[in-house]
Amino acid sequence: MSSIASTTSTVWSNLRGLIRTMRPQQWIKNVIIFAALVFDGKLTQPDLFLKTTLMFVAFCLASSSVYIMNDLVDIDKDRQHPRKRLRPLPSGQLNPILAVVGAVTLASLALGLSGWINIWAAVITVAYLLQNIGYSFYLKNVVIIDVMVLSLGFLLRVVAGVVVVDVEQFSPWLYVCVTLLALFLGFGKRRHEIVLLESGAASHRSSLGQYNVALLDQIIGIVTTSTLVAYTLYSFEAKTALVGEGRMLLTVPFVFYFIVRYLYLIHVRKLGGAPDELILRDRPLMVNSLLWMTTVVLLIYFR
Repeated sequence: MSSIASTTSTVWSNLRGLIRTMRPQQWIKNVIIFAALVFDGKLTQPDLFLKTTLMFVAFCLASSSVYIMNDLVDIDKDRQHPRKRLRPLPSGQLNPILAVVGAVTLASLALGLSGWINIWAAVITVAYLLQNIGYSFYLKNVVIIDVMVLSLGFLLRVVAGVVVVDVEQFSPWLYVCVTLLALFLGFGKRRHEIVLLESGAASHRSSLGQYNVALLDQIIGIVTTSTLVAYTLYSFEAKTALVGEGRMLLTVPFVFYFIVRYLYLIHVRKLGGAPDELILRDRPLMVNSLLWMTTVVLLIYFR
């Protein structure tokens, strides 16, 4: 009986570890797939909403596969990290063989589901998986390029939503805005890692040894300004037939507050290591984000 109990305990421990490694709390990043549906004025069309939801599920599966793969690649380095060493793989809670099986299964399910939606959805899913394979095995160690590749992942999420919806009024400026915002969050995360790890940063990831706080502060300054300019230009350019001339400018203050609040959290509160968790846990950021989304929906759908 004791051996059966021990085996059962091990199985459940591995399953819990696998679910933790899948990072379901980070699936919120995939919500951006709905951008095409919302900003093209088609949120109320049930068939397109269903297809976009299925694409969201496919990307959740694909991103979880990527997280598992990345933890497998970094298992030794993560053991040196003050937070990451507690993850299931470096801590020994999750068997690496089970992790490999899980990653392959999730990627296969993601490809099957996206392929069922349409061929272009499958192509974007493949591109996302290849991008992250490249990041995990090499590009994460190339300074500047590491963050640019991560921002590409967010751009691909937007494109994934676009290929599902037959967009008619979706502005290309939104591609620029999403990419710049991803760069902002990415370089903010690098800054937090350097401050947290100090002299041990380079041993955790070689690219971190090529950054310094002064450089990252300059880059973040450039990106934040570019983000505000790009979003303001989008607000001017937003399709008059969809929103009404100049009405989207009402959302610019929310974007400004988001950026300034996030800068405050990075510089004063020394946070920013997990942008998705920070946005969900910081009440002012969460409330601001909800107000922005509500205002956008009201402007587009209740003219």
